[in-house]
Amino acid sequence: MPNPIGRAEPCAYLATLGPMSTYEQIIYSVADPVATISLNRPHALNAWTDQMAAEVFDALRRATDDPAVVGIVITGEGRGFCAGADLKMLSGISAGKRGEPEPVKLAGDAAWGDDFRGLYTSLLSVPKPIIAAINGAVAGMAVPLVLSCDLRFISTAGKITMAFSQRGLIGEWGSSWLLPKLVGPSKALDIMLSSRLVGGAEAFQMGLADRLLEPAELLPAATAYITDLAEKCSPTSMAIMKRQVYQQLHEGLGAAEREAATLMRESFGRPDFAEGVSSFLERRPPQFGRIGG
Repeated sequence: MPNPIGRAEPCAYLATLGPMSTYEQIIYSVADPVATISLNRPHALNAWTDQMAAEVFDALRRATDDPAVVGIVITGEGRGFCAGADLKMLSGISAGKRGEPEPVKLAGDAAWGDDFRGLYTSLLSVPKPIIAAINGAVAGMAVPLVLSCDLRFISTAGKITMAFSQRGLIGEWGSSWLLPKLVGPSKALDIMLSSRLVGGAEAFQMGLADRLLEPAELLPAATAYITDLAEKCSPTSMAIMKRQVYQQLHEGLGAAEREAATLMRESFGRPDFAEGVSSFLERRPPQFGRIGG
């Protein structure tokens, strides 16, 4: 299926909003050290639109550049996380009536390589941890979105379905690569071929989700996780380790080990290493510098 959302520059809609202090289809908030992006079309189970895409990626870039932000949480307002592409958008594509959409400027660091320049896979190159807090249904193209987050916390009310096979579609947006890395080839094929619903408990059991929580505990747990990282861990170290993990999925063991040796030598010369050692010896919390700004 052709990419319905371009990649080059911010869409014309964004140009009308100036500094983007407010959005129409998402809610963006920062409470040091957490940025929260909430998909905000609850009447439509937060179905994805071109405008929502533009706003989400603008918010991701803002969070990346903000030194107050150590990690990012993506969630949904109301009962759903995201029900997939908006039906009007799908109908337009099916009927061949949808014109060229406004392009979206991607999140993340282009220097990480072309493998991370897909629409959703660009989240993998955001140098800050991203948690998908799955509060309800995730369907269709929203599945690659949550797969491209670093961690997935799911509530007992959460459920996931690929839905592509029931719409005459295929595993889009890198999902055929991402999903087997999390759950293995046979489980990935089961989920993709059948388009069946995977509940929160099953998602957690198979490794598709990293935490299973009661609905009221979901956002507090995601926020607490990032707060703990901010208190104890170097943002620079986390950014480098995130890049190591994703880039080295393509490399052999030898190449990964050699790169790790080089990166370790570089880390010895950073202020974060001196601070990490000093704080340990002095039995105090570390004070690491933030990323952004």
